[in-house]
Amino acid sequence: MNEQLWDVGQVAAYLQVTVATVYGWRTKKYGPKGRRVGKHIRWDPEEVRAWYLAQPAEVA
Repeated sequence: MNEQLWDVGQVAAYLQVTVATVYGWRTKKYGPKGRRVGKHIRWDPEEVRAWYLAQPAEVA
């Protein structure tokens, strides 16, 4: 892992959702998995990208 860990704002910005959505997903055990670092939650950018790519594509 060469990148720094992401905070909730960076995850939300990457996924183009609100911070509240990311927190809501956590309560439902959905979304990319974060890890607690003290009182903070951090995400590995590679895992966020992998989670996103694993989601089924919408067919219009």
